[in-house]
Amino acid sequence: MPTTISKKKVLKEWKLYLFILPSFLFIGLFAYYPALSAVYHSFFSWSGGDTKEFIGLDNFSRILGDTVFWGSFATISVLAIANVFKMIPSIFLAVLIHRLSSERWQYWYRVLVVLPMIVPSLVTLFIWKFFYDPNFGILNQFLDATGIKTLLVGLDHFFHWDIFFQNVPVAWLGESALVIPALILWGFPWIGSVSVLVFLVGLQSIGSQIYEAAELDGVSSFQKFLYIEFPLIMTQVRVTLVLLIIGTLQSYGLQFLLLGENGGPGGRGMVPGLWMFNRAFIAGEFGYACALGLCLFVIILLLTSLNNKYVRVDK
Repeated sequence: MPTTISKKKVLKEWKLYLFILPSFLFIGLFAYYPALSAVYHSFFSWSGGDTKEFIGLDNFSRILGDTVFWGSFATISVLAIANVFKMIPSIFLAVLIHRLSSERWQYWYRVLVVLPMIVPSLVTLFIWKFFYDPNFGILNQFLDATGIKTLLVGLDHFFHWDIFFQNVPVAWLGESALVIPALILWGFPWIGSVSVLVFLVGLQSIGSQIYEAAELDGVSSFQKFLYIEFPLIMTQVRVTLVLLIIGTLQSYGLQFLLLGENGGPGGRGMVPGLWMFNRAFIAGEFGYACALGLCLFVIILLLTSLNNKYVRVDK
């Protein structure tokens, strides 16, 4: 009898292998092969066609002196720090939804959080580009209607920014000094649907007896968040932080659609991914772009390792 059970278990195991194997074949074809191809072509002078010339480490030597590439990390660092702070509204919204006593209202609020995911991200980007329009954009209309524009003009006169002027529309994407603030402001109020759902999963794993003990001790709502909820969702925060860092360093779609392939006025919105795109599809230097991608991969891997080392989760 034990032998029969063992044979069935082995057979079931082999069936799992047979189902898993095709999945990895597709992963290898559509994920690993392009990545390995990029590594291979990073050692060539290649313009995307059939002809290429082996140049060894010349592309990587060129990266060391690429001031645009390394300068773009100043921009992406500011955006990455801003994105870390943008996690805060998602965490607080998840906590508020979790604390609702009505399961029905919890459900409907989760639905409302998920609904924006239905809108394609490309459409969202174009809507925000319209928001920043100097003549018809909602942002400038809001500043004029609330009187904030007058306050900004006053601050401009005091600090000598030479950015905000009375009766002159604010060129959010046409003024180099405003490019970074515009990129940071994008996505306001910074509620990430996926992030809220991830944090909710962590919050729902907290046992009710913990909250009961806290209430008996007279713990306030903020203390509950500070000493119970936030420490117990650090696993989710850590995962979200890793994905955020990777996504921020890799992304360039926002900058490309809002500012163009050169990163806007003075290249102020240039980020590593956009520079890689620029070299490949504007300059036709696909081999060099592959080398830039490989360098970016190493930097992301290093930052991810540092995150895993220093952002610890104490159980």
